[in-house]
Amino acid sequence: MCLRPLVLKLVRAVKRNPNYRIDERMPSSALMAMLWGLALALLRGCWRRLWLGQVRGLLFIGKHVTIRNPRMVRVGRSFVAEDYTEIQGLSQNGVRIGDNVTMARFAQIRPSGYYGGEIGVGFEIGDNSNIGAYGYMGAAGGIRIGNNVMMGPRVSLLAEQHVIERVDIPMREQGTTRKGIVIEDDVWLGANCCVLDGVTVGRGAVVAAGAVVTKDVPPFAIVGGVPARIIRMRTEGQEPS
Repeated sequence: MCLRPLVLKLVRAVKRNPNYRIDERMPSSALMAMLWGLALALLRGCWRRLWLGQVRGLLFIGKHVTIRNPRMVRVGRSFVAEDYTEIQGLSQNGVRIGDNVTMARFAQIRPSGYYGGEIGVGFEIGDNSNIGAYGYMGAAGGIRIGNNVMMGPRVSLLAEQHVIERVDIPMREQGTTRKGIVIEDDVWLGANCCVLDGVTVGRGAVVAAGAVVTKDVPPFAIVGGVPARIIRMRTEGQEPS
């Protein structure tokens, strides 16, 4: 029995991508490990789905995954939460996850704290998007992420700002402001970049690794630096579809 076609068929079904490929150089031992890992994650998902607010398809849950207030979490088809990920469902609008979304290891979605305080707005991510390893989605002011969004490792979206106007009392006692963050479709957020509260990143934009985004990014712009500035436009010399 040839293992590769079986694994390829399974992975294509999980990722909902008929064109997905597996490198021909991958040894059989690695294929077996992949298959075993998917099977265990699916078994964990079968148990966890009983507690979630909504699950519309296959659910793959890694080891040591934390989901708080699961009834406020709704997920689509083929959701993968890798090892040590964390989702806090408590929020005004809940957490909504689209189809074919992956949370890589140690990623966090946190619209609200765990020890009281003001409840956050919530988090939403569209189809075929991912949160990279160690990503932090601070969704107190609300985060909305579109479809086909790519994130490198350690991306931070911080939808809240501390008030710092007064100097006679500690900053932690001055409260916060919340405007929310929007990441439109087909955006690439590079490794270690940070998007601050009130920012919209337009469709088709690229945020370079390590950038700190403090203001809106136009569609199809490539931005980088601290604070981030436009490097060039992806549409130079062509018309976007």
